[in-house]
Amino acid sequence: MQALIDVILPVFFVIGFGYLAAWRGFLSELHIDGIMKYATNFAVPVLLFRAISQLDLSAEFDGALLSSFYAGAIVSFAAGMLGARYFFRRDWEDAVAIGFVCLFSNSLLLGLAITERAYGAQALAGNYAIVAIHAPFCYGVGITVMEIVRARGRSPLKVVPTVLRAMFSNALILGISLGFIVNLGQVPVPVTFSVSVDMITRSALPVALFAMGGILFRYRPEGDMRTILYCCAVSLVLHPTIVWTLGSAQGLDRDSFRSAVLTASMAPGVNAYLFASMYGRAQRVAASTVLIATAASILTIWLWLFALP
Repeated sequence: MQALIDVILPVFFVIGFGYLAAWRGFLSELHIDGIMKYATNFAVPVLLFRAISQLDLSAEFDGALLSSFYAGAIVSFAAGMLGARYFFRRDWEDAVAIGFVCLFSNSLLLGLAITERAYGAQALAGNYAIVAIHAPFCYGVGITVMEIVRARGRSPLKVVPTVLRAMFSNALILGISLGFIVNLGQVPVPVTFSVSVDMITRSALPVALFAMGGILFRYRPEGDMRTILYCCAVSLVLHPTIVWTLGSAQGLDRDSFRSAVLTASMAPGVNAYLFASMYGRAQRVAASTVLIATAASILTIWLWLFALP
């Protein structure tokens, strides 16, 4: 119970304040969009730039950690896509969008915040290793499969430029890429610039969580409830269970194991809805799953924290 009070509720209270501000009309949709745009296009990419530029890449990019998490993510994507197609009779393009909902855990806004609250900032190295390739990996998988489905027999080579263009127009991926350049190239960062980066970094998570609450107010559940609950089960139960099993089998150290399982247990992020909107497919399922799974994860994250060593 203490974990629920001390670790989880503070994070969800920040989300709740954003939800309340939108619900009571203190901030318009335009205001919320502006706050989220600052968070996702500026503050969070700067946070990722700072984290990746300072990571000990040889120590933190553990193959067992990444394979445990991303094998679970791929299985969840397949479960979502095939379940949507064969259980709920959606067409293939809808099925890919629903698979993406099950693939894209909220590794950044919730995963970092919950892990930091639970175990401290020193325990975030594994989270940053996962986050460093999370957006490129998930968008790469989702866009590639969607474009193949849409190509309907056209050459797969025509898919490649579309995938690369979509990935490298994403601010999160640009922040990650610049972090790798500075890290691997050992590029010196001037003190004045570093101080500015630190100031922006401190605003990233609370601002993004607040904006996320405002965004979630728009996503009222409507229909497709069986599909939505299925996506919630895949995201909140199947993914972390697979990661727990693979992480245990590969002997992950305690901190990496915690980071992997907790990150996998997060609800789908707003990017799940953005992907659905990008293709105009399964938007209601994506939006409602983000809302319902985020609310349900208050309980499920508590259970995972209780079970973790």
